[in-house]
Amino acid sequence: MIRISDIIDRISAYNPEADLGVVNQAYVYSARVHDGQVRLSGEPYLSHPLEVAGILAEMKLDTVSVVAGLLHDVIEDTHATADEVKDIFGPEVEHIVSGVTKLSVLPFENARARQAESIRKMLLAMADDIRVILIKLADRLHDMRTLEFHDQKTQTKIARETMDIFAPIASRLGIYWIKHELEDNSFKYLYPDDYNRISSLVSKGLAGREEYVQTVRQVIVQKLAEADLRGKVLGRHKKVYSIYNKMQTQNLPFDEIYDIIAFRIILDTVPQCYEVLGLIHALWKPIDIKFKDYIARPKPNMYQSLHTTVIGPKGARVEIQIRTYEMDNVAKSGIAAHWSYKEGNQVEDTVRDTFAWIQNIVENQEYTQGPDEFLENVRIDLFPDEVYVFTPTGEVKTLPKGATPVDFAYLIHTEVGNQCVGGKVNGRLVPLQYALQTGDIVEVVTQKNHHPSKDWLSFVKTVKAKSKIRQWVKIQEKERSLSLGREMCEKAFRKHKLNFNTQVKSEEMAAAVDYFGFKTLDDLIASVGYGKITPLQIIRRIGPKTDDAEGRESILNKLMGRVRKKKPKTGVVVKGVDDILIKFGKCCQPVPGDNITGYITRGFGVTVHRANCVNALKMSPERRIDVEWNTEASEAFPADFQVTSYDRVGLLADIVGCITKNEANILSANTKTGNDKHVESSFSVGVKSTEHLRRILASIRKIKNVHDVKRVG
Repeated sequence: MIRISDIIDRISAYNPEADLGVVNQAYVYSARVHDGQVRLSGEPYLSHPLEVAGILAEMKLDTVSVVAGLLHDVIEDTHATADEVKDIFGPEVEHIVSGVTKLSVLPFENARARQAESIRKMLLAMADDIRVILIKLADRLHDMRTLEFHDQKTQTKIARETMDIFAPIASRLGIYWIKHELEDNSFKYLYPDDYNRISSLVSKGLAGREEYVQTVRQVIVQKLAEADLRGKVLGRHKKVYSIYNKMQTQNLPFDEIYDIIAFRIILDTVPQCYEVLGLIHALWKPIDIKFKDYIARPKPNMYQSLHTTVIGPKGARVEIQIRTYEMDNVAKSGIAAHWSYKEGNQVEDTVRDTFAWIQNIVENQEYTQGPDEFLENVRIDLFPDEVYVFTPTGEVKTLPKGATPVDFAYLIHTEVGNQCVGGKVNGRLVPLQYALQTGDIVEVVTQKNHHPSKDWLSFVKTVKAKSKIRQWVKIQEKERSLSLGREMCEKAFRKHKLNFNTQVKSEEMAAAVDYFGFKTLDDLIASVGYGKITPLQIIRRIGPKTDDAEGRESILNKLMGRVRKKKPKTGVVVKGVDDILIKFGKCCQPVPGDNITGYITRGFGVTVHRANCVNALKMSPERRIDVEWNTEASEAFPADFQVTSYDRVGLLADIVGCITKNEANILSANTKTGNDKHVESSFSVGVKSTEHLRRILASIRKIKNVHDVKRVG
């Protein structure tokens, strides 16, 4: 366990004028309030805030950050209060600690909603003070280092959240050493078989590669000396997850991943970087498509470097990065490299502007519906792979890869997006679905009184465009549903000899609005038009009381247009009722264990989708209904997966044998072998749960010549 003296030594090394007394004070306070608490590892709980503070000191942050790191769990996990922290350590520390505090103690409908709210709060605090996320990343980094002490279910949950949210945040902040460690640790728990396999393959040829690293390094050092250039030359192996990711994205077996080794050349000035680039290209043949100039065009997180891949000694591909010492510091620490170490100073405006995307995430959440859509939007913002386009006046705009003229229009202004009817790219009219390219000059064609189309949701890429279109669609659907709901209520009320227009003014109707959880009468009537409740439910609330059991039995049948009943003990139940027609979305094929949601389709029952299904997220949230897996059901559910492999005799028999051995029935199979002997096989099998499917996929991954197995849909 790191000691407080080690942390103080680190701070003194980079900031001799730091107020070390307050660091000691925070350590003593944290030790006192955490006294008696232990972690799952058996260590005193104090070891965790100490390790977090040590990581922050390693990042060379100011003492306020280190103090907040020592205190980051005291409000949530001890008797300490925010006011007490504020009184002792000041409002700045209290503000950061409150921003880091999780929401695990608050009640939510489910774990996914809790996760979404926790991340939402973190992003709000992060937009206000970037140090919140730096502490949160240090906290998550130590959690991942000690994840082995949790049970498997918790390991998978934390690792998935880390891979989806925290590693991308570290990447966007430019803190690559944290990004790589989070990715590798998450990969180890999410796909242990793949992690162990690649780790084993990397270690097998380690001795030979080390010798190769020394050979190439000596050649580069000699070339620098001949040109009278002084620089540092480093050789390193790529991380396990980085190798795995390359195998997946480029569909390559491990043996064909040539640039596992990468070199970094660090120099004093930018001109020297370009001079060394010329020396390297003169020495070894470059691969043109692999060259990237991030010095002339820095990444959004301020990362700068020259990247090139060459055919090095023995015909092997070698990746080389060339940068200055200042750029190397930014590459290692990202935004932390720009954080002032002096007390009381603020981050420069230029750095704040660079990370304006954080504020955009917050602003774009205003119209999100539920945790799934929120988390989808966060992921879109965290995986941006940007393109740079120009306005007609020459202003540069940044958009995610694949963005369209509609995305560009909404980036300019919401009204421009709403009235967009076309786009001109480089002077030529293009379809609205056109994918913009870096360097394009984009002009939006608008028309007054034009409105967004729901179809735009299928191709826009930015969260702002999606949010604004959904907002418009929601308003239109509410107006239509309000009209339809009123018509349905009037008809039903007449049938029960009641005057609807008279009843809407009654106290009973006001009570019914409250009972069903709506703010206004219009919301209640619109929900009838949406199909969420029926006029009969309202009549039962305001009219003479009838037998509740009879009411419950008829409500959903009325809602679905008297759909046929299903047999008992089916796989899914709707709000505790299991006699409704259930269909499963063919787009995502949910199986027990998946997070699911239901959507009402009048006359056709409830369609069940996986909670993160793209098609489900596009549907009107007002038609969403709670569903859950029936634990008593034992039927099999179809699940599709794809196997990528290299052809050999008996390969298909081995795959089929694995499926059969795991007691799954093959519903369909299709296999195609390319000219290069690569085989793409698609299977649909009947499984009982996600765990059952995971065992099948893990078993197939172990088969010789199988490169990748992944679930589709």
